[in-house]
Amino acid sequence: MDLGNGLGHLTYSTLVHPGDTWEDIWTSLTTYVPAVKERVAPDRRFGVSLRLSAASVSRLVADSAERHRLKAFLDDNDLYLYTANAFPYGPFKNTVVMEDVYEPDWRTDARAEYTMAVADILAEVGGEGVNPSIQSAPLGFKPRVTGADVVDAYTAQVARVVAHLVDLEARTGRTVTLALEPEPHCYLETTEETVAYFTDRLFGDAVAEDLALRTGLPLEDARRAARRHVGVVFDVGHQSVQFEDVASSLQQLADAGIEVFKLQEAAALHVSEVTPAVIAALQPFTDTVYLTQTVQRDESGLTRFLNLTDAIASWENDPKQCEWRTHFHMPVFLDDLGAFRTTRFVLEDALAFHKHNRLSTQLEIETYTWDVLPAHLKDGTIVDYVCRELEWVAAQLMAG
Repeated sequence: MDLGNGLGHLTYSTLVHPGDTWEDIWTSLTTYVPAVKERVAPDRRFGVSLRLSAASVSRLVADSAERHRLKAFLDDNDLYLYTANAFPYGPFKNTVVMEDVYEPDWRTDARAEYTMAVADILAEVGGEGVNPSIQSAPLGFKPRVTGADVVDAYTAQVARVVAHLVDLEARTGRTVTLALEPEPHCYLETTEETVAYFTDRLFGDAVAEDLALRTGLPLEDARRAARRHVGVVFDVGHQSVQFEDVASSLQQLADAGIEVFKLQEAAALHVSEVTPAVIAALQPFTDTVYLTQTVQRDESGLTRFLNLTDAIASWENDPKQCEWRTHFHMPVFLDDLGAFRTTRFVLEDALAFHKHNRLSTQLEIETYTWDVLPAHLKDGTIVDYVCRELEWVAAQLMAG
């Protein structure tokens, strides 16, 4: 829904629902999204963020009737599609995902071709008056970046997709954007790393020259096309795990001319002081199919662990005074969890920054972890939970 006053469009990610096949996501889309709209936007259009796996994309590309059915459903229910989640390529629910969520990574033809197909779908089905965005992976899993050749391959494939977006815009008049999402333990991890990659690589001479050759654009137009079509998803939860000052991070992106195509409202786990009692209380959060990247801060600085279980094992072997933040998406309306809390306070800072700077036209809540949340945190149905999140974020932005 358009919040008005330049605050942007707000929705939630359908990644929270079953959606590994087109049949899954169609059922989720038609079951849950109208129910959410009826609660939070009964008298106005409601924006949709559509999870599109590779299997769903293959189905939609091959079946024009199904694309028309999707468009008709959206129109008939006063819904509009303005962003797609094309980060997880394969299955994401009810299976062990872990670091395979980044595969195939951005060095592969498979990732590029999948992303271009998502762009084609968005150009046809996306809502009028918005430039739809594609949320995508942070290039690859950092431990698998074995040399500069891997980064070169990432960049070549991204340039290939940007050239496709330029051509798509020329053919359809629709501007579709690619938004890479930094995440802990990935090649694009911190905001500083992200700014460096965009500045040195995506906005550099080599990519501009490549785009000029691929598209026939003059060199300076190719430079502008790169900046117009590729930017970031800024997930507040991800960057809070890194102990970043989000206002400073967002300003760094703005100063570098990197568009935040989507600002994701998310909160992570936050332990202000690790103790045996806290570790006992954290155990329900270790039983998950997703990565739980954890960053520890102590007097020596930051230490990164791939999973919460790794951080626990390290602390039990060498107890010390320290603080943890863990990549486990928590409902944004929660703060105090008893033995520990969430990073909602960081999200409040990010929303305040956006409120004063109008940073992004697309806002999205991405608490996809409903299926793995401990039972005591599930109060009501999934529709209740989604609506409470949307109402909380809207209230933060509309207050005062």
